[in-house]
Amino acid sequence: MIFPLFSYIIKVMADATPNYTEALTQALMARKDWLERSELARLKDELRTFQISYSVLYNMFLKKKLINEDPYKEESKISELAVPEVGPFNEAKRLEQVSLRLASYDSQLDFLVNFYQFAVDFLTLERIRKIAGLVRYVDWINLTPDSKSPNTKAFSELTNNAKAGGDSLTLSIIGESLTRLPKCTATIMGILRDLTAYNKENYKLNVRNAIPNMQASEANAGAIKKKMSAALPGVPFYSEFIEELIKEDFSGDGPAMKEAILKSLKVADEKPKAAKPKTSYKDILISGIQALGSASSVLNEIAQKLDENQAVLESQKKGLWEKLRLLFRAMVNSNPEEIVYELQFIDQTTGAQVHENLNFVQFRIDFDKKIKIFGRMTGQSPFICFVKANQIRHEYSAQKEEEEQMKKLGISPTT
Repeated sequence: MIFPLFSYIIKVMADATPNYTEALTQALMARKDWLERSELARLKDELRTFQISYSVLYNMFLKKKLINEDPYKEESKISELAVPEVGPFNEAKRLEQVSLRLASYDSQLDFLVNFYQFAVDFLTLERIRKIAGLVRYVDWINLTPDSKSPNTKAFSELTNNAKAGGDSLTLSIIGESLTRLPKCTATIMGILRDLTAYNKENYKLNVRNAIPNMQASEANAGAIKKKMSAALPGVPFYSEFIEELIKEDFSGDGPAMKEAILKSLKVADEKPKAAKPKTSYKDILISGIQALGSASSVLNEIAQKLDENQAVLESQKKGLWEKLRLLFRAMVNSNPEEIVYELQFIDQTTGAQVHENLNFVQFRIDFDKKIKIFGRMTGQSPFICFVKANQIRHEYSAQKEEEEQMKKLGISPTT
């Protein structure tokens, strides 16, 4: 009879589940090891590049006064990732809302890259969803002003405004960032899909282990949800995963579905390491330029403070007639008089006291030239721009020296 035969098939499939559970356990252990050993480090590197590329554009928008700085940005404390607002803008407050969203986005990316934990057990399905939401907050692959996404449309318009009237260096920096962001997005989303697949199968494995010897009569979402609330308190109920579990363990397509799952989780044999790619010195130098860019704002503040202090010093030693004489000199467009200060400082290498005369007028002229040079660049936060630039300079010098040494020894740098 057909019904006893059907029951027999169901029983055979249920009896086969322990063997599948064991095979799935082994496959997930190997998959987790691969993710921890290889993919999570790659994920963090890609996210760092993503964050730097965004930060370059964000700071350029601030510098060009295309958006406003968030006065509370540095005071906000982040304890967990959150995707900023994605809905339509209030046109009456558009500039304010765009500025706040981009500032919040910059803070979230900084928290993700510098403070988040990159471990398979920590990166739950919910946290993976948040990371994916941040990466796709702007559609970097289709960055157009006619996008249906309010954030993508706004960012595209800002980028076009930043390009307007920009010099070749500015355009090059914008182009580098807009090239890297979609590439990083594609790579990051691929790794997140691998993490999601692992989490999904691990979730179903935990349900099987928590509810052993499940019978066909119990194989429905309602019954499983009740048992899960007792056996796995606090674990969210993902109905789509449970439906998959039921099909895998109690349907005619189950064996094929299980085989496909084990095949998808299998870690490919590691290939021999490919030849070391040739170092791109252009990328290193561009990163250095980006890091130095925001130094102009710091230097401007320093210049302003120098002028204020110099004015105080000069006013202390000049009487009324001297001030009138200088005023007349300025009115007839005479060159400014030399102002020389004697500096005293300790040489850090010898510990000896050093005296040096500083021509303040010439010093300020040279200082302004440097500000103009830095002003044509753009980069990260001014508090870290000099540190980062020094790191990049040392990295560039070390790699260049290593390449030259290898050439002298007759070894190709690409091997």
